[in-house]
Amino acid sequence: MNWIPLTETQQLDELIDISNSKPIVIFKHSTRCGISRGVLTQFEKATNSLEEHVAFYYLDLLKFRTISNEIATKFDVFHQSPQLLLINKGKAVANFSHYDIISSFILSDYI
Repeated sequence: MNWIPLTETQQLDELIDISNSKPIVIFKHSTRCGISRGVLTQFEKATNSLEEHVAFYYLDLLKFRTISNEIATKFDVFHQSPQLLLINKGKAVANFSHYDIISSFILSDYI
């Protein structure tokens, strides 16, 4: 999967703009969490066929916690880890955490 790394807060404004023409996924991952690693692997397997229709952003929570905090504020979501947000037309239209982040059929309901 071709993840776009989220490493700077100004990328959030860019991805909001992109979300007007293409849905955006933000995957917030804790690199020290086994659950997060397992969920990420399962999610990648289930959604790799959606790459041409969705832009996938990856956030390393341990390195970029300030970006995670900004995501919570900007999209009015409670921080969780792992967490997946689906952004469409500038708004978080879906928000999943832990084992709820598992397959493409979840995303297909929103795309």
